[in-house]
Amino acid sequence: MRIRPLIAAAVLPLALASQVPAQAMDDTVTTFTLPNGMDAIVIEDHRAPVVVHMVWYNVGSADEPAGKSGIAHFLEHLMFKGTDELAPGEFSQTVAAQGGSDNAFTSDDYTGYFQRVAADRLELMMEMEADRMRDLILDDEDMLTERDVVLEERAQRTDSNPGALFGEMRNATQYMNHPYGIPIIGWKHEAEALTLQDALDFYEVFYAPNNATLIVAGDVDPAEVEALALKHYGPVAPTPDLQDRVRPSEPPQLAPRRLTFEDERVSNPYVMRTYLAPERDAGDQETAAALTILAEILGGSSATSLMGRTLEQEEGVALYTSAFYQGTRYDDTQFGVVVMPTPDRTLEQAEADMDRMLARVIEEGVDPAQLERIRTQIRAASIYERDSLQGRAREFGTAITTGLTVQDVLDWPDILAAVTEDDIIAAARDVFKLNNSVTGYLSKPPAPVEISADAATDTDTDGETTTEVGQ
Repeated sequence: MRIRPLIAAAVLPLALASQVPAQAMDDTVTTFTLPNGMDAIVIEDHRAPVVVHMVWYNVGSADEPAGKSGIAHFLEHLMFKGTDELAPGEFSQTVAAQGGSDNAFTSDDYTGYFQRVAADRLELMMEMEADRMRDLILDDEDMLTERDVVLEERAQRTDSNPGALFGEMRNATQYMNHPYGIPIIGWKHEAEALTLQDALDFYEVFYAPNNATLIVAGDVDPAEVEALALKHYGPVAPTPDLQDRVRPSEPPQLAPRRLTFEDERVSNPYVMRTYLAPERDAGDQETAAALTILAEILGGSSATSLMGRTLEQEEGVALYTSAFYQGTRYDDTQFGVVVMPTPDRTLEQAEADMDRMLARVIEEGVDPAQLERIRTQIRAASIYERDSLQGRAREFGTAITTGLTVQDVLDWPDILAAVTEDDIIAAARDVFKLNNSVTGYLSKPPAPVEISADAATDTDTDGETTTEVGQ
């Protein structure tokens, strides 16, 4: 097995990398694949004797069995229990004893685990991470304890937060068949019914080297990383006959969808609309790049974006505006727009303001100065990004686990820089179709109607209560 270095803006797929000339950046990206199917990416950065070690699994909440929502996130918690080599909690205690930090995360499309330590502690991290990839030991007490932790997390972050509840309902309305409509933390009634066997079944299938990507970023030598990976991850058995991801597809949406959620805890009502939109695809990222810049143009900054400058600054009809696009997803994603009106305006008026801005960007086009400013910001961000080992590693991990390649990641800044006004308008016309949209209102319930002091209440002979006002 040979090492395949990728320098700077090299553009090579993960499995077919080969050396190419340096271009825009000076960091070196190297890839290799272990015999058991585990892919690896090494990002060299020798500015400090520090390393970030990450393992990304190609499984998230959208890959869960029907009726088992929350199992991916639940298993993430259980992974910090014991193995045949480590006592419960010893993993994180060991990392902390080395002066490092560790954590994990779950999304719709992936689950990841990471440690940030001194570079000479890398082998220890690999040894422990490889151990829990296949040798996790769980019992019913572990399961019950962590299930309670997850349910409490849901209570604090979702059930007590009207915005989070609103988001759950919007996603479920947007995705009526695709599992992106199911919350990552799980529906409460399903999460509280998860069993130890559910977790073990999920673990045994998906936590395997042939379903994982190792990413090491920092003060390392790629050849040494490969040798350590062979030593510790190489012996881990793959899942035989692991199936490709197959998810239910979303049927064509034939009409706009709307929902209203009222909650006494809402302090500032707002309207949000999301449209189904294409995600970044391997070798075909141009539309995603145009949508990324469109989101910045519409709502990237209160001071300079179209909605911020117009609705917040000039007209004073909005407290807050925003637009967003999440391109790194495995399947069709969303483009969203938000308007929070001033207290003297209704959500209906805010929606009209939103529609006016969407029409304006299509009809009037893009300000060339603003487009150039965004391009400059993107170029600056690509440089600043190298200052964060974890951010750089996470960029690759998110991309690889959502179907992109190393080539796509390294090409991305240049593709963004090449986006034209025509590309942006074409993308807006394609996405901004009401039949692909969900429009949601989040607000307080209306105030109860006050009854005048001279109102009288009588009871009819049939037992019903009626109110007569002003007699």
